[in-house]
Amino acid sequence: MSISIKFLGGTRTVTGSSHLILTDKSEVLIDAGLFQGHRDEFYQVNTTFNFNPHTIDALILSHAHIDHCGNIPTLVKKGLRCKIYTTSATRDLSKLMLMDSGKIQEEDTRYINKINKKLGLPLRKPLYTAKDAIKAAKRFRTISYGQKFCITKDMFVTLYDAGHILGSAVIVLDIKQKEKDIRLGYAVDLGRKSLPIIEDPVAPKGLDYLILETTYGGRFHPPIEEAKGKLKEAINRTVGRNGKILIPAFSLERTQEVLYFLNELLKEKAIPTIPVYVDSPLALNITEVFKTHASYMNAKTNLAIDGGHSPFEFLNLRFVRSQEESKSLNNNKRPMIILAGSGMCESGRILHHLKNNIEDSRNTVLVVGYMAQDTLGKRIVEKMRYVRIFGVEYELNAEVVVINAFSGHADQNELCDFVSACLPLKRIFLVHGDLDQSQSLLNRLITENLNICIPSKDEEILLN
Repeated sequence: MSISIKFLGGTRTVTGSSHLILTDKSEVLIDAGLFQGHRDEFYQVNTTFNFNPHTIDALILSHAHIDHCGNIPTLVKKGLRCKIYTTSATRDLSKLMLMDSGKIQEEDTRYINKINKKLGLPLRKPLYTAKDAIKAAKRFRTISYGQKFCITKDMFVTLYDAGHILGSAVIVLDIKQKEKDIRLGYAVDLGRKSLPIIEDPVAPKGLDYLILETTYGGRFHPPIEEAKGKLKEAINRTVGRNGKILIPAFSLERTQEVLYFLNELLKEKAIPTIPVYVDSPLALNITEVFKTHASYMNAKTNLAIDGGHSPFEFLNLRFVRSQEESKSLNNNKRPMIILAGSGMCESGRILHHLKNNIEDSRNTVLVVGYMAQDTLGKRIVEKMRYVRIFGVEYELNAEVVVINAFSGHADQNELCDFVSACLPLKRIFLVHGDLDQSQSLLNRLITENLNICIPSKDEEILLN
């Protein structure tokens, strides 16, 4: 019996994670992430599959980030008919993320088609719509952590807490064969210990093979406690000069983490009581999902919620839904904190706030997440003198503060600790990282005489 892995996406890069497990009896897909790139490349990569979606027997979803779940509606449109297995928190979060993704694509397509029509260029179609996302979400089936579940004739799946975002999972496949069963682990993405809100990652035992992320495979994070201190300093410094604090934040997890720390700082009277606006309808809906899935949170957070001190509810917190209220914040010159998407400043309401506030030296842009190359967020992190927003150049006069301690990905030390806890292993496959990060982790792990591989896109590797 042959067992192989086909690495479809998220190899030597941090976007579009998807991997196919093949046996003589089954085809199981792990993740179906959206590849992020320029418009033509985005459409071409996300609609080209080197497998038949109709023959997939099961899809297992690790978590709700778009680079892991975002291409599920496309697969359903192309013939995917199997069940999609994940945790209940990931199911509910994914529904919101996919509907938002579909809505954004519809809006972008309408905007581009207005221009193309004037120029006589071909009209475009969205990859999928919000309606397609709702249809795809009907295929979700939930599994609890630690529950061993039969998904095909020769495969069982067990999910363990990945400690990355609410409901995220380390996936373990037990693959049956005549000679000896094979146990394959998938830790993409993997979280850190002692993060606020969620539990620590769980390292499964008895693995033969491990697929491991390397987003920060060559880097080292400061302690998460440092994030709170730097957040306090940046806020106090900005309020002292009567400015605004703009925080581009991913609607899922990072927004909730920042709210957690802001709540603590306010309770400790470590920062002034100024208005805190979450300018994102998606973030509001996601925060509501957090409230209904307390079982996925750690003991400290649950204790606070039970005592009536939810980190997502405090006196000066306002969630902004309407565009009119969002626009009104730009006319309000008082000190305030504004959290808005998108996290990399490529779309969403944060662009309007940056446009109106980035040239004022009293203000601060507070970066709390990963900024990919060729994004506006990355240019702000690099403190370029001028940045382009909606096609217009603006002078970057606002203070830029980067807090790397907020990262929800394991760093090199944490990845190595996870590997050590999973030993012995026959082979490790390093994915979901730029090549320099994957290579750096490989160089460190190889000193332990481990068999390690950095697969290429669409490479197929036999396991036995």
